[in-house]
Amino acid sequence: MTVRKAWIVGTVVVGSALSFVMLLVVGVYVVAGNLAGGLGGGSKALAKGSVPAAYQSLVQKWGNLCPAINPALLAAQLYQESGFNPRAQSAAAAQGIAQFIPGTWATHGIDGDGDGDRDVWDPNDAIPSAASYDCTLASYVKDVPGNPTENMLASYNAGAYAVIKYQGVPPYKETQNYVKVITTLEKSFAAPVTRVDPSEQAAGAIAYAQKKLGTPYLWGGTGSAQQGGRFDCSGLTKAAYESVGIELPRVANDQYNAGPHPSREELLPGDLVFFSDDLANSRAIRHVGIYVGGGYMIDAPRPGAVIRFDPIDTPDYFGATRVTADGAKALPTTV
Repeated sequence: MTVRKAWIVGTVVVGSALSFVMLLVVGVYVVAGNLAGGLGGGSKALAKGSVPAAYQSLVQKWGNLCPAINPALLAAQLYQESGFNPRAQSAAAAQGIAQFIPGTWATHGIDGDGDGDRDVWDPNDAIPSAASYDCTLASYVKDVPGNPTENMLASYNAGAYAVIKYQGVPPYKETQNYVKVITTLEKSFAAPVTRVDPSEQAAGAIAYAQKKLGTPYLWGGTGSAQQGGRFDCSGLTKAAYESVGIELPRVANDQYNAGPHPSREELLPGDLVFFSDDLANSRAIRHVGIYVGGGYMIDAPRPGAVIRFDPIDTPDYFGATRVTADGAKALPTTV
């Protein structure tokens, strides 16, 4: 059976389900307000697989070190700083998974694993040190009015003196942006405690992807004219959301952090759905599609195939992300 014929047969098979899907796409935003309560604040649980398994217990433990932080916030900082890379080193000499500069490490680095040394390259020391440093900063500004976590993050960026001087987050664009970025990213690392708000741009993203059905897959494809308008999986999802004004990262595992994570039972059309051979690590995600309802997604599956409808309930299903404009903007440009 040719690829084209296979796609046609597959479309017929799921046709009845997809007619319902399109009705659902139209109507879902009418009823979604009754289903969604948003992501609650103060969550202490990490979203499934959002932190690599090697560091999950460390982040969960040390993220509860003081009231100003939580595991999801600590995870957001580590992701923003290094993308969970323990060997990361910046041009400014920041080192390790938490990107300490040598002077700050000399003062605030701790022996987190009790092995007798303080190694900035060892996540067992660096992650506890990051949490400890956050809590130290929070203690410096504990008497400042406002949100203790935002004041702590502002101190991390601009120094505690500036927060004390301005009695809150100082009027520095860089500092205000840093606070917004980390508190937004926090939502993508926290396990939702209530239903997740629906995406306003989802229907437009689905409409874009539908127009590409039957287009041949291209590894590295982003839909450019030079590529004949072809896509790979994350190139399609990126282009679909770009069509409604949301700029996603290029690769699938970074797209996972572009918003909060609804459960399988709470999926709505437009959610990005992800697949991985390692169900404990979002950094190992290798495939993404756009959920359309009825247990199906639109995706660009692999070389030799075309953009098509595929079922999502497979053994390698990892989870989902409800893309938000703020979530996408908060993602680092490189991780």
